[in-house]
Amino acid sequence: MKTTILFYLSLLVFFTLGCKEKIRNEDQFILFQASPGKGNIKLYWKNNRHEILRSIGQLKKEVESQHEKLQFAMNGGMFEPDNSPKGLYIENFKILKSIDTLQGSGNFYLPPNGIFYLTQNNQAGIVETKKYTQSPEIKYATQSGPMLLMDGKINPAFQKDSKNLNIRNGVGILSNGDLIFAMSKKEVSFYKLAQLFKEAGCKNALYLDGYVSRAYLPEKNWIQSDGNFGVMIGITEVK
Repeated sequence: MKTTILFYLSLLVFFTLGCKEKIRNEDQFILFQASPGKGNIKLYWKNNRHEILRSIGQLKKEVESQHEKLQFAMNGGMFEPDNSPKGLYIENFKILKSIDTLQGSGNFYLPPNGIFYLTQNNQAGIVETKKYTQSPEIKYATQSGPMLLMDGKINPAFQKDSKNLNIRNGVGILSNGDLIFAMSKKEVSFYKLAQLFKEAGCKNALYLDGYVSRAYLPEKNWIQSDGNFGVMIGITEVK
């Protein structure tokens, strides 16, 4: 009897802590989970007139002109002063920007750098740049850095008590292939963002950008339509 009571008390503590953790994450982050095999996930840069979209608002207008509804969107990687992608960018199987394997300063070059990609068969991947292999099967790809998680481990360059805080967003991949997109509502460290993806069960995760980050998730009453980006990630459905 005593053992049974202890068992149920343990379950109660587990579920209570789990709920608190979930609520805490919802308070601090915008979270969206998507399955590449079910959702219509694309990377966007320019519209049909070859004009850079720049903002989530313009992305929304673009997808609606194609009779689609924007479910979720966020900026999808770093960019140059002219809003061109920083590093590798593939859209509809076309390499529009070459891979960047150089060394430099800034977050993009904080090792290891990484690439988020989607294949023709609706499979997603997040891989270190040095381990990336170009394939004709890759339909979309964006390069950014640093990697947040590698094989379930937080990037050793991050410090748990770091004072380097910013609004940050990234993407992680679960063992079943589903994607987790996350953006902090408040300023957080790299470690905090990486920890979020680790606790969600991701094995690999990639940082996308910092203080400029924006997200669009109307089902959670989070609508940011501004921005001045290069690449954006959009998930749509047919109207």
